[in-house]
Parts: sequence; structure tokens; C-alpha cells
Amino acid sequence: MNESFGTRLRARLDKFGPLCVGIDPSPALLDAWGLDDSPGGLERFSRTVADTISDVAAVVKPQSAFYERWGSRGVAVLERTIADLREAGTLVLLDAKRGDVDTTMAAYAEAYLDRGSPLAVDAVTLSPYLGFGSLEVAITSAVANDAGVFVLARTSNPAAAGLQQRVADLVIAGAAAANAGHEPFGPVGVVMGATLPALDHSLADLNGPILAPGLGAQGASPADVARLFAPVRGSVVPSVSRAVLADPRRLRSRTLQYRDECVMYLTY
Repeated sequence: MNESFGTRLRARLDKFGPLCVGIDPSPALLDAWGLDDSPGGLERFSRTVADTISDVAAVVKPQSAFYERWGSRGVAVLERTIADLREAGTLVLLDAKRGDVDTTMAAYAEAYLDRGSPLAVDAVTLSPYLGFGSLEVAITSAVANDAGVFVLARTSNPAAAGLQQRVADLVIAGAAAANAGHEPFGPVGVVMGATLPALDHSLADLNGPILAPGLGAQGASPADVARLFAPVRGSVVPSVSRAVLADPRRLRSRTLQYRDECVMYLTY
């Protein structure tokens, strides 16, 4: 029997500590690395990151948009990056933020969660703003494929605060209902920004992981994350991208630094 997403994630967090590293091959980062802004540059960047940090980070999170902008050539690089990471045993979270009506959501689920897909990952980010119920088909697919989803609740970008604060509790409640009865984590995580001024929402009954973007370049430190998520810090997976990706010569050492600080502040 295959292990559930929650079981695999818990094992990775226990072994490597609570850190997610993003792979964000933006034009600015490609330039900083001395690479062409091209599918070739994407591939070299992505392979270097995967080879350098796949054995020290609990989760690796490619950002789909930076590959999609190159069309089929970029998506081919994304496929290879996912395959390389999964072959290395890394838990892969694709940052795609998909959300749509049931039939379209089923197609997204087939693309990212079905084991037979070339883009199959361990988990994918989803948007709930067509109603949490619109995600049911993706959650069902995640469970069937021993995968997971992370649903946007309160993200780290300031422009989202007014809207998301009004609906975050509904998102959290939907995730908690989907996670009921699952151990050690259910298949539905939520995204809660590490830069939030305060945690105005109860996560005590979530029974799922919390992805906390905003570590590093956006201003949050591991100590900040520990303070913000003190009641549920054992479930939090802080995410860092630019702060470790900016200098390829320090990629591994910076990843280890953030990982060790996250272990110090966020594990019991």
C-alpha cells in the first residue's frame, strides 16, 4: 500500500526539518546567475537547484508560471525538473494556484495529481475563490493518488488582505472537514503568509500542514514564523525562495542556514 501524502510529508519534516525551498527561475534570477533568459537557462538553473538542495530540504516548490511563459519548451523543462526531484526522493509541491469549476478542476487534477501524468507532483497549490466546493474533485483525486493540495487562505502579498481576511475562516473550515480522520496530516493544507501581522484565524482543528511563504526576501525570519504560528508551529512549513536562490555559490549553505534556523525555532 502506498503511503499517504500526510505520512510522507511528516516523515520528510521529521528527517529534514520544516523548510520548503522554491524554484523560481525569474528573468532577474537567471540574469544574476549569468544565464540566458531562455529554456536552456531555465533548465540549467532548475537542475542546479535540484542537484544542490534536494537532499537537504523537506519540500521543493517549483513555480509553474516561470516555466509556462516559455510555452511547450518551458513546460518540458518543468517536467524534467519534477522528474529529477522525485527521482531524488524529494517531496515536490507545484505552485500553480489553480482553481475553476468542477470539470476544469478535474482536468487540473489529472494534470498534476494523477500518478500517470508527466507533471504529477506530491502536492499542488489551489485557489478556492470559485467556492471551496469547487475543489472537491481535486481533493478526491489527491486522496486517490496519495497526493495533497494546499489551498490559499491568507497569502503574504499585502493587496490580498482585505479580501482574504473575510473568507479565510471558510477556507480553513473546508480544509479541516476534508482532513477529518486522517493521520498524521490530512491531504489538504492551507497557505498562510509568514508576513501576516497577526494570526487572526484558528488553525487548531485543521489537521493539515500550513505552507507559510514569505521567509527571507519578503521579510519574515524563522523566529517570526515561530511567534506567528506558536499554537500550531509543528504543522508549519515556511517557504523561502529568493533569499537562497540569489547567489548560486551560496545556494546550499543558505538553504542549510534557513533549514537549521527553522529546526531551532519550529520543532518541539
